[in-house]
Amino acid sequence: MSRGWTQAALARRARVSRAEVAAIEGNRLVPSVATALALAEALGLSVEKLFAPRGQRIGQPAWAWPPTGEPCRYWRAHVDDRLLLYPVESDAVGELAHDGLFAGERYSERSERSPQETLVLACCDPAARLLAAEYARQTGYRMIVFVRSSGRALELLAQGLVHVAGTHLATEDRPEGNVVRVRSLVRKPYRLVRVARWQEGIAVGSGVSARSVGGVLRSRLRWVGREPGSGARQCLDELFSARRAPQRIARTHQAVVEAVQSGWADAGICVRLSSEEAGLRFLPVREEFYELCFPVEREGDPRLQALLRVLRSAAFRRCLGELPGYDVSEMGDMGTVG
Repeated sequence: MSRGWTQAALARRARVSRAEVAAIEGNRLVPSVATALALAEALGLSVEKLFAPRGQRIGQPAWAWPPTGEPCRYWRAHVDDRLLLYPVESDAVGELAHDGLFAGERYSERSERSPQETLVLACCDPAARLLAAEYARQTGYRMIVFVRSSGRALELLAQGLVHVAGTHLATEDRPEGNVVRVRSLVRKPYRLVRVARWQEGIAVGSGVSARSVGGVLRSRLRWVGREPGSGARQCLDELFSARRAPQRIARTHQAVVEAVQSGWADAGICVRLSSEEAGLRFLPVREEFYELCFPVEREGDPRLQALLRVLRSAAFRRCLGELPGYDVSEMGDMGTVG
């Protein structure tokens, strides 16, 4: 442990649990941004220096987050000056052929694609598959999209593990929602690029007779919830007010509609696109501003420049604008945070 402190001593100084320190040191846990900042402050180091892989040089691989086991298929991408490996996830979006296989403590490369040709995005947009396809078609680069809530996506961005994060925590009533969340997690200037305004609301099962939001809330229904930090959870908390949040939790918009479709739940919060694609009735609650966030210092990266060109292209604007619940009139508008 740095400075000769025990794990318990560091945990006390950083005001985190000893178990967290042990798991992070053993590479079994990716720390939250709050935990990373607390540990770095206690040690008098920057987050980047504290969590840079030991002895890593440019070109040497490091896991973005620990693989769950072996063998493990992975994708590769350069983020800043690090070569990161990403365990393959079944619900990730993009070109899904893996780049290599990790087994027996050995890395076996399976792809000749350069990791500098891959852009990594974390977001919960169900239309991200269309963005990834259009990005590949227009630019020749590859996009891998990891499905994460707004809060978790921004944490990964702040930790330097993805190039871009998607967030939809801003609404007409709280137009600074995305800015506030970014400022709470990052310590350097970032850009926010508008993708769309979209509708979030309640997906209800066929057995629900209520026809309005108020009627649904007054009914005795089984709800599926979302994790804290997600836009859907924020919307649900506003609706429920003093009521306790549902104990059944789904990780994505798609998981919400699957829970309702299967009869595991009667209602849940998701975006209109997911609800209508599943054939469920949708009751709109609010309009949200969905934006992509990336550091200003990465603005010159050709992969990010290519992404901005796609977002401002007529072809992608037309494609996304034809989806239910997406207003793309402000697509490509950009501002700076910090």
